[in-house]
Amino acid sequence: WTISPGNTGGTCQVSYVKNEWSGGFTANVTVTNSGTTAINGWTLKWTFPGDQKVTNAWNATVTQSGSAATATNVSYNASIAPGGNVQFGFQGTWASNDTNPSTFTLNGTACS
Repeated sequence: WTISPGNTGGTCQVSYVKNEWSGGFTANVTVTNSGTTAINGWTLKWTFPGDQKVTNAWNATVTQSGSAATATNVSYNASIAPGGNVQFGFQGTWASNDTNPSTFTLNGTACS
């Protein structure tokens, strides 16, 4: 699955690609800087519509409180050049609903 929410005029684009099996999943996330200035330090936030729980992550620090999740850059991928992107991923569990998130914010701004 690739999720591409409608255009909200943001300066970022997010691709969320999931690999799912019974009770578990991995997600690979690509954050693209579609603006004209570099992003130095990033925090991506989203809300899971299902009952997903993140268990571990790579290339980002991912935390979760209830259904709200936050991914923060690590030292080696804090900067996203204009037109560039960063990728990170995580593994998680789910019991009854593994619906993909549909909206993302990067440093407080809605992404498309």
